[in-house]
Amino acid sequence: MTAASSGIALSAAERAGIVSRHQGAIRGSLQTKLATIGTVAVLLGLFLYGLSTLETTLWRFLAGFGNLGTFVALMLPPDPGSWARTLLFVQSLFETVAIAFLGTVLAATLALPFGFIAARNVVANRIVHFLARRSLDTVRGVDALIWALIWVNVVGLGPFAGMLAIMTSDFGSFGKLYSEAIEAADRKAVEGVASVGGSKAHEIRFGLLPQVLPVMASQVLYFIESNTRSSTIIGIVGAGGIGVHLAEAIRTLEWQQVSFLILLILVAVSAIDFLSNKLRFAIIGKRAI
Repeated sequence: MTAASSGIALSAAERAGIVSRHQGAIRGSLQTKLATIGTVAVLLGLFLYGLSTLETTLWRFLAGFGNLGTFVALMLPPDPGSWARTLLFVQSLFETVAIAFLGTVLAATLALPFGFIAARNVVANRIVHFLARRSLDTVRGVDALIWALIWVNVVGLGPFAGMLAIMTSDFGSFGKLYSEAIEAADRKAVEGVASVGGSKAHEIRFGLLPQVLPVMASQVLYFIESNTRSSTIIGIVGAGGIGVHLAEAIRTLEWQQVSFLILLILVAVSAIDFLSNKLRFAIIGKRAI
């Protein structure tokens, strides 16, 4: 349908007037163009600075690929060494999964009330909201490996330190994700509960929780899968799990054991990913995904 047939045809003068009034939106203002050019220039400068600082060269890149091929050849075939070590590695793998599972569940549970406190649509007090957000950011800003080093010195070597590291690291992340999910929830359900005389607790229980719980459950399942890999890394610093044996095998140049341990980790992560997908489908449905 043309403009003339719809009865809204514009004359040349009217079109010129519209263009002149909205010149900035149509062609873009000079300030926007300069800001865009400046941003691109800064990002390009940072990229080039990073290349020069890291001493990145094409020759080193190609030589590294050659060394990678040598290591791959040394890793084949995967061999644990003996049945006793196989059982020891499998036991450590289950320990790694337990660290990831317990640490994630504890972090998700402890972060739930902080997620509500940090949400603007639940707590209107700006000071409380600011303190809650900054506290979560502070905890989240420290990597799990650093927390593992801290907890190893506090409670000693072993899987307990690893579980505490995962819990502490994910506490801040869960709090932030929870608060964002709560703030994005539809207010109509909350207003409906309030309209029939519901209290603030009723609004949260019947208005917010049914909307955000499926999202929170999906996030917890993803973090369990992700933390299975993270638990391997923190094991290298003495926080328990299969990472301890992986670090030992690398130090002693037992590359076939290294490949066997990596294969175990990949199998465990794939199995957890498969189960978490099934659970996510059951919780929020295939259409939501």
